[in-house]
Amino acid sequence: MSINAVTLVGRAGGDPDVKYFESGNVVCNLTLAVKRRSRNSDQPDWFNLEIWGRSAEVAANYVRKGSLIGVTGSLKLESWQDRATGAARSKPVIRVDRLELLGSRRDSESSTSENFADDEF
Repeated sequence: MSINAVTLVGRAGGDPDVKYFESGNVVCNLTLAVKRRSRNSDQPDWFNLEIWGRSAEVAANYVRKGSLIGVTGSLKLESWQDRATGAARSKPVIRVDRLELLGSRRDSESSTSENFADDEF
């Protein structure tokens, strides 16, 4: 048996980067800052998020830099070869299965002019 499950709550590090494909698929890439439970650390841990489908559209429409969100998903390791040096590179990415908008309505109205209900996706 193996388990690959990640649950994070934090603030969006920037506005979502959304790409639409001819096939109709949508992907959203986003960074998430999560504070550690430590008195000694003021620096957050940063995570790269990859969100697909309807959740990607929700993120594109309602998540902005600083938005409080919760995600669950799985950890994957993206690997590639550096074009300039030929060196092998990799980075961990959280493949999000579930996105939750956790900020209050007042928080969202101060960051965007759109009104929406906080829903669970």
